[in-house]
Amino acid sequence: MRPIPLALSAVLLVFTAAALADDHWPAPVRALADQGLTIHAEFAAPGGLTGYAASAQGRELAIYVTADGEHAVVGTLVDAAGNDLSSAPLDEHVRSAQDAEAWERLERSHWILDGDPEAPRVLYTFTDPNCPYCRQFWEAARPWVEAGEVQLRHIMVGILAQDSPAKAAALLGADDPASALHEHESGTSIAPSAQPREIEEQVYTNNQLFEEFGLIATPTTVARDGQRLVRIQGMPDPAQLIELMGGEAP
Repeated sequence: MRPIPLALSAVLLVFTAAALADDHWPAPVRALADQGLTIHAEFAAPGGLTGYAASAQGRELAIYVTADGEHAVVGTLVDAAGNDLSSAPLDEHVRSAQDAEAWERLERSHWILDGDPEAPRVLYTFTDPNCPYCRQFWEAARPWVEAGEVQLRHIMVGILAQDSPAKAAALLGADDPASALHEHESGTSIAPSAQPREIEEQVYTNNQLFEEFGLIATPTTVARDGQRLVRIQGMPDPAQLIELMGGEAP
């Protein structure tokens, strides 16, 4: 059999439209949306196909609609050389948008500044007061932070020990949270203490964010690389540390 120049691989579903939907999307795309897919954008595709960037339960999906608008295939489009033609549009229309939304959620979280607020590179790091690896990361980041190149924004969570939430609240509720965190990570551990309900709810909200992001380790550190996010769970190794910091230590 003669090879097909364009192949559709990793096929999940094939839909045939029974009637034209009211929306501007072709009926197969509308059918997928009705089944729970989120449609993010339409994009040009080769071979007479029209592409749609979609997602479902955190997974990115490419939909390709035939020229007659009556059928759709969900999967990865590859060319005759086996090159993936779906990744780039999904990066542009789905992953970049999801990363932008995630970054906004990090910005709105409850964090303590470590470093110069004018430092050009911003890192968010989920920090548990009882996490020894968080302290190691704090120490490892000192050259970049003290040089004014990087600011760490510690999103305080309480997940590792029974008194972690109270310690996280004590740090967030301190008169000078930045100084309190510096003392804590330098070795003078903060004692758990009762805080106003508003502060305790900040820790709870941060814990929820940690869970919603599907994280399993502290520290988890997030940096922005262009429109995409770099996320490292656990204590970064030397190469990961350089990647997070944006370059070698000053």
